Amino acid sequence: MRKLMRPGGLAAALLMAGTLAWPAPAPAGERPTPEERARVEQALRAMGFVSWEEIEREDDGRVFEVDDARMPDGTKYDLKLAADDLRVIERKRD
Repeated sequence: MRKLMRPGGLAAALLMAGTLAWPAPAPAGERPTPEERARVEQALRAMGFVSWEEIEREDDGRVFEVDDARMPDGTKYDLKLAADDLRVIERKRD
């Protein structure tokens, strides 16, 4: 005789499968993937920055935070970039 799965059990199994398949949001302060880092670095160079310290993902992966981005004259900035299009959200002189 075949056992039938209870409807509640099926719903729980589907919910669990969907949860496992969906990517988890990036925890605060997480390092970007190599591909993300390359994108951010390319954008920073296009903005005129010559070097920077740390690049982290913040706000559940929606923002990249760049510490001590340096211009050619040595001026440093802390930046926040939107993860989707890398526009500058915040720029503070350091």
